[in-house]
Amino acid sequence: MLSRTASSLYWLGRYLERADFTARLVEATVRLDALSSRPAGEAAWRSALAVSDTEDAYNDAHDELTATKVACFLTVDASHPGSIVSCLEMARLNARAVRTALSREAWTAINRAWLIFDNREHPAGDMETLSLMEAVKAETRGFEGAIHRMLRNQTTWFIRLGQAIERADNTARLLDVKYHILLPEGEPVGGIVDRDQWTTLLQTVSAVNAYRWLYSDGLRPADVIDLLLARAELPRSLAASVEEAVDLLHLLAKREGQHGEADRMARVRNDRMRRTRSGEVIAGGLHEYLGAFQRENDLLHAAIGRQFRFA
Repeated sequence: MLSRTASSLYWLGRYLERADFTARLVEATVRLDALSSRPAGEAAWRSALAVSDTEDAYNDAHDELTATKVACFLTVDASHPGSIVSCLEMARLNARAVRTALSREAWTAINRAWLIFDNREHPAGDMETLSLMEAVKAETRGFEGAIHRMLRNQTTWFIRLGQAIERADNTARLLDVKYHILLPEGEPVGGIVDRDQWTTLLQTVSAVNAYRWLYSDGLRPADVIDLLLARAELPRSLAASVEEAVDLLHLLAKREGQHGEADRMARVRNDRMRRTRSGEVIAGGLHEYLGAFQRENDLLHAAIGRQFRFA
């Protein structure tokens, strides 16, 4: 496979995963805002910007923070790369570059997701925003299903590798922001707002039922952290994303007949993750752990680019 093709497939996976995550984030924030008082609602939208790493870009473009402006900024504002419409545009451009490698169903899902935003200026109100986010999620799920019905070869492996790297970064950011930023000043830990926010975090990664299945003591922040950090049964956990990256790099290495820098880095990270206990992470500093994880994820991303000579 040409390195340019591999790069397009990898970034296709990353951009679609980012669009899906941002849609889930906006949807969860709309619902949390509806349940919260004004200070808590503002904190929820500010945290959405922090999770998506778009806070600086938003502050450069806007003088004040409102739910409507942030929702538009994260969904339909094409002026910055973190919005859903920008991610879908980049996903579609990468998909066009490798159109013959994709099934008709996969291409159609990408194109339909992009067309949702065609000539759309902004969602009018919470209900339209929720409807828009549900439409985006439906198309990204359709793409996911199409990928799993395609041949299991380098095409699907590079797409899924991009998704795994992006998913790890998104979950780490989400957990870090909730643990350190989201709760408004004056709100008690364990209070109603705090519990709503932890529930919203679970909703963002589609883990509400998984949490109830695995933990029987009610909603406890330590258990939520354990689920998102160390439980490989949850597809969006850090452990699952780390493990999937190792498996996909191994499949690509077998096809090429050689291993490289990225394989070694991914295996070392996976071995460390298997020994990780969430209680020890919390005691040692969750923020520091997640910051180190994100930096290591960026290094692995760069190593993947070097190993496969991405253009």
